[in-house]
Amino acid sequence: MNISVIVSLVCIGLLAGFFSGVLGIGGSVVMIPLLILWVNFSQHEAQGTSLAVLAVPVTLLAAYNYYQEGHVNWKFAIIIAITFIVGGYLGSKLAISIPQQLLKKIFGGVLLLVAIKMIFGK
Repeated sequence: MNISVIVSLVCIGLLAGFFSGVLGIGGSVVMIPLLILWVNFSQHEAQGTSLAVLAVPVTLLAAYNYYQEGHVNWKFAIIIAITFIVGGYLGSKLAISIPQQLLKKIFGGVLLLVAIKMIFGK
């Protein structure tokens, strides 16, 4: 691993963490495209690496800040967290069987649809 890769990884981590904290988005929304564009990861590598990074301890500090201000609904969070584990497992099983080019298109399409909804929705 050379210095330019290390610098890229540091920048990816800072950007993903920053936007996760500011916007409440999963860091993967930022991390996956940057791993593909800056470090030449495959879609599968980027998704797997992003999931490995986003283990629970990474988000605890950001969630704690929101909790201190009264912005965490624990009942909802617990239900979502439990079902997220199941969904993540099933989704990863499916994703590794999808060809990379199709997976890239699905990922990009989902990002585009969410962006359109956020910009033009109520």
